Amino acid sequence: MSPLFLGAGRAAVASVPAGLVLIVVARRAGGPRALHLPNRTQCLRLLLVAGGIVLGFPLLTSFALAHTSASHGAVVIALLPAATAAAAVIRTKEPTGRSFWLMAGLSAVVAVVFALIHGQGFGVLGIADVLLFAAVIAAAVGYAEGGVLARELGSWQTVSWALVLSAPVTIGLTLASAAAAPPRGTLIEWLAFGYLALISMFLGFFAWYRGLAIGPMARVSQVQLSQPVMTLAWAAVLLGESLDWETAVCGIAVIGCAALTVRTRLRS
Repeated sequence: MSPLFLGAGRAAVASVPAGLVLIVVARRAGGPRALHLPNRTQCLRLLLVAGGIVLGFPLLTSFALAHTSASHGAVVIALLPAATAAAAVIRTKEPTGRSFWLMAGLSAVVAVVFALIHGQGFGVLGIADVLLFAAVIAAAVGYAEGGVLARELGSWQTVSWALVLSAPVTIGLTLASAAAAPPRGTLIEWLAFGYLALISMFLGFFAWYRGLAIGPMARVSQVQLSQPVMTLAWAAVLLGESLDWETAVCGIAVIGCAALTVRTRLRS
């Protein structure tokens, strides 16, 4: 399957149950009032969320993983907790100390050094690394804005509306990619695609945005620190990828810096 089909297709498939959920809830609740229909400003903010978590992160990571291993991507994505905390601070105007920004900058430096060493050597930043760093920014913005919206619309409605509003784009990209390169795969590969669409792209956000809405966002974002560790482990188990000592050391360094960044934010 092409990266474009994987990135856009999962969102296109997820937009179907998202729309059905909104319709069913509206009918059972006796009308659209129960849906907390977003106003014009909220629709624009939902488009920002969609740009981050429906289009940006899935597409960027899909193209990136076509050029690098899942374990490499996991370590770069380890910067996401600190990035989410920073985006939440900027979005919600929470006061921060200099120690927080110092640790956030250190996390970024360590992640870039890892990309340079483990990628293509000093002085050369691979295309996969650029895409992964862009994916981190996209997801951080989508998480922060989505967390704020979840306090107004509800967690499941936030992700459902984001998927529905972006459906014309995701469906169009999916059809175009399928026409250019018809997707083919084994049963296991199609089940993996289904997991990405229904769990990672849809149901998983019910709990994630609910957690962000309860907040504080900086504390909730710390849960993401388990993601790169799990990804490294599952990449070895499911994909047979080997874990060298460089990946392990750099991974520990990035995760450690990200953890210190979030904890510094909380203490401040």
